[in-house]
Amino acid sequence: MVYDTAQGVVPGKLNVHLVPHTHDDVGWLKTVDQYYVGSNNSIQVACVQNVLDSLIPALLADKNRKFIYVEQAFFQRWWRRQSEATKKTVQILVSTGQLELINGGMCMHDEAATHYIDMIDQTTLGHRYIKQQFNVTPRIGWQIDPFGHSAVQAYLLGAEVGFDALFFARIDYQDRAKRRDEKKLEFIWQGSKTQGSSSQIFSGAFYAGNYEPPTGFYYEVNDESSPVVQ
Repeated sequence: MVYDTAQGVVPGKLNVHLVPHTHDDVGWLKTVDQYYVGSNNSIQVACVQNVLDSLIPALLADKNRKFIYVEQAFFQRWWRRQSEATKKTVQILVSTGQLELINGGMCMHDEAATHYIDMIDQTTLGHRYIKQQFNVTPRIGWQIDPFGHSAVQAYLLGAEVGFDALFFARIDYQDRAKRRDEKKLEFIWQGSKTQGSSSQIFSGAFYAGNYEPPTGFYYEVNDESSPVVQ
């Protein structure tokens, strides 16, 4: 079956955007090393290096495929171990937009307990490396797992960083229900009263309230739902 992958909105139809992306915790149930190499899977099955190793040939196999990678702590570790030929290939994928490095920090930082200086430092560290290696700057904020969101992220690490948009998932259940009912999950967030419109950024909260795909679109090996029938 050949799919029409041309971009564009079709009037009168519900337009669905499928966004393949990473969400690789830089330490949670396992250590950073265990997540990267895929050890201690009795706690959680996860191997970040396998994601990156399989991602590149998958993108090369079909130029219509796209992917966004988020966590620089893992990406940089993988990148330093690659051959010059692989690095050149990845640089081409980034330059053509098939592979996009978004958010750009070493991790997807918390927005509640973390001091804003630490948020700035880890974001700067990641963005600087991306600029050095690929000569690009991340354009999208991707805070899909922090529990709650701050004006600092919207203004200082969103609009001021130069992001085109900021996306997140976890918001208060009552707020999410209200926004879903009113179709206001997408909005313009002004992170600073004093800075006015210069602090505004297009923002979107995920429909489901978390970063997982909706029912019927979960394609992992441990999926127990009914298969999609074409």
